Amino acid sequence: MLYLKNLTYHPPATPVALLKSLNLELAPQQLGLIIGPSGSGKSTLLEILAGLAERTGGDVFWQTQELSSLELQQLAGLVFQFPERHFCGNTILEELRIGHPELGSQRVHEALQEVGLDHLPLATSPNALSGGQQRRLALAVQLIRQPHMLLLDEPTAGLDWSMRRQLVNLLAKLKTHWTLLIVTHDAGDLLQIADSCWMLNHGELEATDPATLAAKKSQPQSAV
Repeated sequence: MLYLKNLTYHPPATPVALLKSLNLELAPQQLGLIIGPSGSGKSTLLEILAGLAERTGGDVFWQTQELSSLELQQLAGLVFQFPERHFCGNTILEELRIGHPELGSQRVHEALQEVGLDHLPLATSPNALSGGQQRRLALAVQLIRQPHMLLLDEPTAGLDWSMRRQLVNLLAKLKTHWTLLIVTHDAGDLLQIADSCWMLNHGELEATDPATLAAKKSQPQSAV
């Protein structure tokens, strides 16, 4: 269980806090969805939960243990928006083993199998993959670390409808083994697989019902 208690982020250079006393609970093996416009603090929140930025105040707990930034780095795996821009390996195998040269072939195969890429030759260049396959590889890079929680920043951004649908189906499968927290400005099909949902605006977080939001999106717009 992930708990945020009054989490605040207020850099010294800003007149007001970017994140204001956020409270959140997300159970294991569930998918949480945070929806907010650009500049609302979504990516900053993920960076804090991934241990890449220091919160100004408040607490982050996993189960009953309060976590430091270093412990959060071990707990969570972060997949950035457009993660394919961060690939460094010349091959799929190199990409998966960056920082983990000791990983055996079994761990590599299991990570690729989890995201549906185990049919590809390990010598394939990440740049030769389709957009959807690159997102899957980015997930495998985090899964091979065996984190407790996956954090995803706009995972469907830039994908066509078919690739988005495939990725949503994959995320629905992954939440049977991992806790997922996703931030996005446009929930789209992600609402259908979300267990919990929050709106983030002007640094403030408000819980909402994913089913209600999905129903509103499915309603036809009235003519003007």
